[in-house]
Parts: sequence; C-alpha cells; structure tokens
Amino acid sequence: MTATSIDELGPVDFVVVEFPAGEQNFSGEMARELVNLVEAGTIRVIDVLILTKNDDGTVDATELADRPELGILETIEAQLAELLAAGDVEKLAADMAPGSVAGVLIYVNLWAAPFASAARRAGGRLVADGRIPIQAIIASIEAADESAGL
Repeated sequence: MTATSIDELGPVDFVVVEFPAGEQNFSGEMARELVNLVEAGTIRVIDVLILTKNDDGTVDATELADRPELGILETIEAQLAELLAAGDVEKLAADMAPGSVAGVLIYVNLWAAPFASAARRAGGRLVADGRIPIQAIIASIEAADESAGL
C-alpha cells in the first residue's frame, strides 16, 4: 500500500439493515442515497451483501455484483470487494427473523480520512471505536422529555 492510499483511509464501518417479512418496500430511494454519499466523497463502499433468512433459518447471501438488476448501483459496483467470509455472514444474520431480508454495507468513512491520517502520523493508533444505535438516542430523548413533563 502506498503512502497516498494510506492517507485515503478512514474508519471502516458496517451496517446491517433488516427488512422484516411483509414490510419490504424497495423503491430505490436507499440506492439513490447510497450513490449520493459515494459521489459526494463521504464514503467509499467496500462491500454490499444481501442476506435472506429463510423460514427454516438458513441464510442465502448474495453479493451486489451478482445481482443482474443493479440499476443505479452500477456506479459503485466497480469499487466492491468481497470482504466477508461465510462465518461473518452467519454472525451478521444471527439476529435476523425468518423470512426477512437484510442489506449489509461495509464502507470507508472518507470524511474522517484526513483526521485518521494525521493521527497515524502523530503516532496514534485506534484502540476502540463504537456506535450508539439511534434507537438508544431516541429512547434517551423520550425519557428526558417524560421526566420534564413534555
């Protein structure tokens, strides 16, 4: 890896978004928003995976590149790399309900790359990271509102 490519690295995150059976409304809006993030230079997509959990609990995984109907996602398809192993897929699908479909997105936070690069040059190393689920933030706000009598 060259110094230039190292300087382009930011934190790598993943999200798994589950769509329960009967509640799947794929209008293309999510795909458009993902392409917008890529085109704006906010993220670089590393991998996209579609997981389908069958009623018997088995999981089918499909790489985005294996879907003939990519549509708007063709613009990011060339950037994809198959990153997840079968064991990773099973772990990601463990909490999915039977009959549901989930999208797995692995991406580089390009917006944070200059800071991450500066931290590396200063001798820093990442020792922990995390994410606070939006549901926890909403619950906290609602609890505070209830306490305030709002």
